[in-house]
Amino acid sequence: MSISGTRYVDVAVVGAGQAGLSGAYHLRRAGWEPDRGFVVLDHAPGPGGAWQFRWPSLTFDKVHGMHDLPGMPLAGAPGDRPSAEVVGAYFGAYEREFGLRVHRPVEVSAVREGTGGRLLVETSEGDWSARALINATGTWDRPFRPRYPGQETFLGRQPHTADYRGPGDFAGERVIVVGGGTSAVQHLLEIADVAADTLWVTRRPPVFHEGPFDERRGREAVAMVDERVRHGLPPRSVVSVTGLPMNEAMREARARGVLDRRPMFERITPEGVVWADGRTAGADTILWATGFRAALGHLAPLRLREPGGGIRLEGSRVVRDPRVHLVGYGPSASTIGANRYGRAAVREIRRLLERSAAPAA
Repeated sequence: MSISGTRYVDVAVVGAGQAGLSGAYHLRRAGWEPDRGFVVLDHAPGPGGAWQFRWPSLTFDKVHGMHDLPGMPLAGAPGDRPSAEVVGAYFGAYEREFGLRVHRPVEVSAVREGTGGRLLVETSEGDWSARALINATGTWDRPFRPRYPGQETFLGRQPHTADYRGPGDFAGERVIVVGGGTSAVQHLLEIADVAADTLWVTRRPPVFHEGPFDERRGREAVAMVDERVRHGLPPRSVVSVTGLPMNEAMREARARGVLDRRPMFERITPEGVVWADGRTAGADTILWATGFRAALGHLAPLRLREPGGGIRLEGSRVVRDPRVHLVGYGPSASTIGANRYGRAAVREIRRLLERSAAPAA
C-alpha cells in the first residue's frame, strides 16, 4: 500500500544474503506476501549476498561452513567453480523458487521512528513504512583496517581482504599478511606460491582444529557469541571462537613454513614493519585480512547501542526496540545461525504484530 509516496508493509527486510533470504522465506511461509506484507531491500547488484564479491580463486570446495538455505538444498555444486558463481546462482534460484521479489540495487540510508508506532525506512527507491524490521546487512561493507604508528608512511600497497582478487596481484613481492582468520590462511596458501616471500602476523596465536565443522561445533560457537550480545557487547565473529579448520593443504603449508606465525609488529616504516624487540621485516605489500564490522550505520537514528558499544539482543530481537531484529549479527552471523534465527525472528514478529493488533480488553 502507498500513501503520499510512502509504501506500507508489515515487515521490511534489509539485506538479501543468507540471513535476509532466510527471514524472507519464513515470512512467506507464515502467510505474508512480497511487496504487500513484506519487502526485501538489497544494495547489491545481483543475488549472492557478500559471496558475489569473493575473489575468483576462492572455489566452492575451499568454503568454510556454507549451509543450505531453508527449504531448498544446494545439491551437486561443482567444487572447482568460484564460490561467487556457485552461491550467486543458488541464491538467485532460491529467490525465484519462492517468489521473494528482492528489490535491488537499493541503498537504505536510514531507519528512523515513523508515525503511528511504525518504522520509516528511507531508501534510494523511496520510503517504506514498516511495523517491524529484519536487519540482515552483514559485514562486507565495513572492512576493518586497524591503525598502527607509521602506517601512512609505508611506500607499498595496503589492500584489505575486501580488495583481494587473487594471488596474481602479489607475484614476486614480499607480502606480510595480517590476521588470524580463515581468509588470512587462504590468502597465504595462494600467495606463497607466487610471492618472493610471505610472512604471517597475528595478534593472538592461531588455534587449529581437526575434523569437520559440524552442526554441534556450530551450535557451540553460536552460544559463545550469544553470551556477548546478551550483555550489550560488540560481538566477536563466530570464526574467532571456532578456530581454524585444519586440512591437507594447510598441513603441507605448515610443513613448508608458510604458516609460521609471528606476533603483531609495533609500527610500520616506509620499507616494512618493526617489532618491539627491534626485529624488522621488509615488505612490498601489507595485506590486511583483519575482518569486518557489522554494517549498522543506517540504524543510528533508533539509538539501539548499549554503553558497552554493542546492541543487546534476546535471540535476534533488539532489547531497546522489539520491532527490530538483527539476523546475521553476533550469534546469527554464521550460516547455521542465520537460518535458525531467521525462523525465530519471524515467529517473534508475528507474535508482536498480533499483540499490537489485538483490541484492548
